[in-house]
Amino acid sequence: MVRKYRLGSILLQVLITIVAIAYLIPSLIVFLYALKSQQETSKSFPLSLPNHIEWANFSKALEALNFWRSFGNTALLTVCSVVLIILLSSMAAYAISRGATKFFNSTYVFFIAGILIPYQVIFVPMFTLGSNLGFINNFVGVIFLYVATNLPFAVFVTTGFMKTIPKEVEEAAAIDGCSVLRTFWLIVMPMLKPVAAALTIILSLQIWNDYLMPLLFLSENNLKTLTVMQSQLFSAFSTDFNTGFAGIILSSLPILFLFIFMQKHFVKGITMGAGK
Repeated sequence: MVRKYRLGSILLQVLITIVAIAYLIPSLIVFLYALKSQQETSKSFPLSLPNHIEWANFSKALEALNFWRSFGNTALLTVCSVVLIILLSSMAAYAISRGATKFFNSTYVFFIAGILIPYQVIFVPMFTLGSNLGFINNFVGVIFLYVATNLPFAVFVTTGFMKTIPKEVEEAAAIDGCSVLRTFWLIVMPMLKPVAAALTIILSLQIWNDYLMPLLFLSENNLKTLTVMQSQLFSAFSTDFNTGFAGIILSSLPILFLFIFMQKHFVKGITMGAGK
């Protein structure tokens, strides 16, 4: 029995290692290409180390991406969307988890149904509606669409976490004279920090890397995001992989730093919400 367990554990570790390597190889190639010159890239093996580090690729990427403009656009969309999603989902989850009525249960089912429909499926009617409402080349309109399409998932996760918060804390606040709104903002919201951190990472990663929504709604050059600008570095006829991969690395750094900064809250928020 012990031998079978050890054999199974070893096989599982080998399988996980193979999968991890398969995921890391493309990232390693991107990193190595960003450090090589075009001449060295065409002659060397993709996984070989560069003979000379070509730092000019990153300066070319900054210029080709119009980096600081597109970075600001992407950051604005991401930050505003994530903040609104977390605030709205927290209020909705608080009402759903504490309101034991058919109305709140039906509302929760309505949000759950929204998870089953990816926004790519309803993009044609959503684009038609957005164009009629003046969302074209409008950051406010795109933020509204991001909030609407990501709110069901956020409500689902936050509601699961909210059920782990004991009601006795709120009852004690009510005895001390706190209103419902005061209890929510001063007591409940600080306790939602782990799930808020988890949602911040998940939603930021999704919105930061989104390509379809900015491509169709933000057509002006000064409004384009990093993902749209990156796509312009790769074409069917001529592609500078070194500059393009350097641009990918530069655009990935903010999300990487965000995950490193908030990773300790990420696991806690996911596990506590799923354990109820």
